[in-house]
Amino acid sequence: MTDAAHRLLWTIIALLLVAGGAAALAASYGVLPGGDPGAALLSARLLHQWRLATPWTTLAAAAAGALLALSGHHLLRAELRRPRSAVRGTLSHPGRRPGRTRVAADVLVHALERDLTGAPGVRRARVVLTGAPPRPDVWIRVDLTADTPTARVREHVGAAVRRFATTAGCQPAHLDVTARIEPGRP
Repeated sequence: MTDAAHRLLWTIIALLLVAGGAAALAASYGVLPGGDPGAALLSARLLHQWRLATPWTTLAAAAAGALLALSGHHLLRAELRRPRSAVRGTLSHPGRRPGRTRVAADVLVHALERDLTGAPGVRRARVVLTGAPPRPDVWIRVDLTADTPTARVREHVGAAVRRFATTAGCQPAHLDVTARIEPGRP
């Protein structure tokens, strides 16, 4: 859920709680039209029907309360937990005009991983980006098929890192590339 959706959800919940509290307060003071502050909240007929279905009404009220508590617990847990794609850091780069451009490091990492897996023979790519934004350290691990020529992969990795440096506006201070070759099929 986005931050805007969370704010909207909590605003709706707060408005519902305030409206319910205001309605209960108005009913207790007899301000509502046709309301009597001395009257029972539930009618005698409704109370009689509730008592006739005694074991089931208690179970229904308990189940409704448990569902409400579980939904509240789920909502609170979702608010307090970290996002699934936790941001490991941000790249902040001053622009030509006043202001800064901030890019989540995970966005850059995933883009470089996608670029690296675009080469034939590259099965997977894993990138770790750390350090200061102007000169980050970049660790790359690529998993290759057994029949992939390493010279072509080396050229592709070099080109991908150059595109990354141009796009991100920073040169890697340290670049470490590890290639793992998967065993060939018999």
